[in-house]
Amino acid sequence: MGWAVAVAVLLSASPGFVTRGDVTPEADLRREAQAAWTSLEAQYAAQAGGLPTRAPATVTLQKGTSLPPERNAQGRPGVVELRQNTPGVLDARTRTALRHELAHQLLWWACPASSEDRLFHEAFALTVSGELPAWRDGPYQSLSRAAKEVASAPEVDTSRARRGLARILGEHTGFPAALTRRLRQCHDGARWTTPLTVEELADVAVLAPEPATVVVSRHSGEVLFSEGDVRRAVPYGSALKPFLYAAGTALASNSAAPPLLAPRRGVQEWVCGAGLPPEVDARLALLRSCNGWFLDWEATGLAPKAFGVWGPVLSAVGLTGLPSDMTEAIGLRSAHGLSPWGMAQAYRLLAEARPDVLALLTGNVDEGTLSGLSTSKALKGVATKTGTVRDAASRPQLGWIAAVDTDLVAVIVRPGKMPRHFVDELPALLTRVRRQAGLDAARVQVLGLLPSATVEARCSGAGFSLDDGAPRAAPPDFSRLDALTAKGPAVCLGSPWRVRFPDGPDGGRDYAGVFTWSTPPPYRPPPGVPTTPSALKARRGSDFVFRTTRVQYTAGVVAAEDVTLKGEARVALARVAAHNERHADTRHSGRALCDTTHCQAFRGTVRIRPEEPRALQLPPLKWDAWLTFSQGGATPWREVRTRSEVEALLGRNLVSLRFESGRVRYLRTEGTPAAPYEDARSLPCDTLRAGLKLPSCPQRASFDGPQVLFEGQGRGHGEGLDVEAAKASPGLSSDALLERAYGARPPTP
Repeated sequence: MGWAVAVAVLLSASPGFVTRGDVTPEADLRREAQAAWTSLEAQYAAQAGGLPTRAPATVTLQKGTSLPPERNAQGRPGVVELRQNTPGVLDARTRTALRHELAHQLLWWACPASSEDRLFHEAFALTVSGELPAWRDGPYQSLSRAAKEVASAPEVDTSRARRGLARILGEHTGFPAALTRRLRQCHDGARWTTPLTVEELADVAVLAPEPATVVVSRHSGEVLFSEGDVRRAVPYGSALKPFLYAAGTALASNSAAPPLLAPRRGVQEWVCGAGLPPEVDARLALLRSCNGWFLDWEATGLAPKAFGVWGPVLSAVGLTGLPSDMTEAIGLRSAHGLSPWGMAQAYRLLAEARPDVLALLTGNVDEGTLSGLSTSKALKGVATKTGTVRDAASRPQLGWIAAVDTDLVAVIVRPGKMPRHFVDELPALLTRVRRQAGLDAARVQVLGLLPSATVEARCSGAGFSLDDGAPRAAPPDFSRLDALTAKGPAVCLGSPWRVRFPDGPDGGRDYAGVFTWSTPPPYRPPPGVPTTPSALKARRGSDFVFRTTRVQYTAGVVAAEDVTLKGEARVALARVAAHNERHADTRHSGRALCDTTHCQAFRGTVRIRPEEPRALQLPPLKWDAWLTFSQGGATPWREVRTRSEVEALLGRNLVSLRFESGRVRYLRTEGTPAAPYEDARSLPCDTLRAGLKLPSCPQRASFDGPQVLFEGQGRGHGEGLDVEAAKASPGLSSDALLERAYGARPPTP
C-alpha cells in the first residue's frame, strides 16, 4: 500500500491500528498489534479488576525516522514508531518492541493518572511484553546494584537501567504485587500522588541510604530547598510518633486519653533518658521517644492502629505500607518507608491541624531527644522530632530530624548518624532558606463577589479538610469550597488548589496555600454615600480567607494588576502591594485584605518573577498608610451614561458635575418649586468611577438631555502610583518612582 493509504482495524475494546505503508507487511503488522493488544488487555484487566468503559483511541504504527541506535521502538500517545531492519520482515525483535510500546499505549488509555510515572510505565511494559527472560540473561547482578542502575537513569531508557529493572522485577514470582496495587488504585480512580519507587517495587529497601534535605513552606506548600533524593522512601524510625500521639489525643474524640504508664526497669525499650518519673504520660513519652511507653500503650488496647485518622494522610504522601503493629509504627521494625518529601508534607498538615502537638514538640530541645546540646538554644521555639533507624547491633543506619517553625517545615535525613550528631545543621539550614524574601504568611479574602456555593476546588495532590483537628480526605474531583472549609482549614499537599467558578477562566485558577471559612461582620455603608451592590459585596469582604506566602501574594497582585510589568516598575508595584497587605485595617478592620479593586486585585498564585523577591528584600516603605495605585496612562476615553444612572448614585435634580483633587463635586436642586436652592456636595471620585464602571476618574462631564458624557484619560482612580507612567520611565529606580508617586509626606489615609 502507498503512503496515502491508511487502514484501520476496529474491534470491540481495541484501538484502531492505522498503518502508513512504511512498515511492511501491513496486514501482518496490524494482526500482530491486535493480538498483542488483546493479550495485554487481558493481563491488565486481571490485575486491575477491570477496564475503562471508554473506547481506546486510534494508534498509528509507523517507521521511526529518528530512533536512537539502542532503541527498536518508541512511542507517544496514539503513535508507535518502529525500527524495521529488513523491509517486509517482522522479526522477533520488532515484534517484542511492538508489544513493549503497546503496553505504554494501553496505560495511557487505561491508567492516564500514571502518565508521568516513568518507572511504573517501564516496569509494566517489561512485565507484560514477554521480554523479561531476555533481559535477565547475563552475569549475576545484585539487587542493590540493579537499584543503583535504575536510580542513575530515572527515565529507564538505557540498556543497563532496563536490565536492572528486570532484576528487580524478578525478585518475586508471579505478577509484581506493587504493580497490582497500583493498577487497582488506577482502576478505582484514586489519585496518583507519589510515583512508584524501586523500594516499593522490590518490596524491600534495596539502596544504601544517602543524605537528603528538603524544606517546604507551611503556607504555600512549595518546596523551597531540596538536596539529595528527597522522593525516595526509606525507613523512618521514631519520626512518625507525633502522628500516633495526634491520633490518640484527637480533639473531638470520646475515647480514653493516653494513659499514665510506669517504666519497666531492665527493659531496653524503656531506656529513654535519666530521671523518668514513676509514671510517664504521653507528652513525656513523645519528647523522650520512649519506645517502651508506646509498646505498653498498645498492650492496653487503647492505642490507635495504623496511625488512626492519620494513616490515610501518611499513605497519601507516600508511606509504602501501614504498620501492622506498634513495632512497625514506631520504627523498631523497618517494614515500611517514607520519603523526606512525604514526611515534610505530613508535618505541614499536622502543623495546620494540631498546633497543640507542635507546641508540645517545641519542648524537645529543653527536655527531649535534642536537649542539652550547644545547638538547643538556637532552636528555641522550633518544633522538632527525631528518628533513628538501627541495625541488629543497634548501630545507627539512618537519622531523621523533622522541624517546624512559624513558616517552614524542614526534614533532614543522614545515613549512619544519630540526630544529635547532625542537629547543628538545622539552624544553618533554616537561616539559609530564610534568605529567600517573603516567606512569612500573607492573608487575603478571596472570591467575595461570588456566591459561596458556586466556588469549587480540587487538589491534584492530596487534599484534606480539617474537622476539629482531624484530617478528612477531600474528594478527588471538584467539590464545593464552602463544604471543604465548613469545619476547618482545607490543605492541598503536593500541589496548589485549583479553583473554578461560573463564568471564570477555563480550567480555573491556582491557589497555592490554605483556605479557611471566616464569615465577615455585616457591612453598613456610611450615611449618604451611594454604594452599588457590587461595591457592597467588595466592602463586606469574603467568607473565604486564603493564606499563602507574602512573596506569592505579592506576585499574584502584580500579575492581576498588570502582567506585562517588568524591571523597576514591577519592583515598585510589588513593594506597594506587599506594603498594603500590612495595612489591611484601612480596608477591612480586623480582617485580611480583599481581592477586589476595593483593596487590590488578586486572582490566585502565579509563577514568581525575579522582581517580586527583589522588592521584598528592599527596606520597608516609609509611608505608614494605605498606598493607592492605578493602571494610569494617557490614553483618552469618552463614555456615555444615562442621567438616571448618574442620579441613582448622586441623587436627583443634578445641576453640575466637576472633578478636582480626587473628588467629584456636584450641585443638586433642593427645596420646593416655589423656593428652590442649590445644594453643593462632594464624594471621592472613585465612588462615581466604580459605580458607573468608568475607565478612570473623569476629567470632565457634560449634560446632553437624558445622557451625560464623561471624558478622561488612562485607567483606574488616577491616584498614587501611575503604572503606565512607571513603565514609561525606564531610567528611574523603584525608590524614585515611589517618591514621585507619593512624595515626601505620607498620603492621606
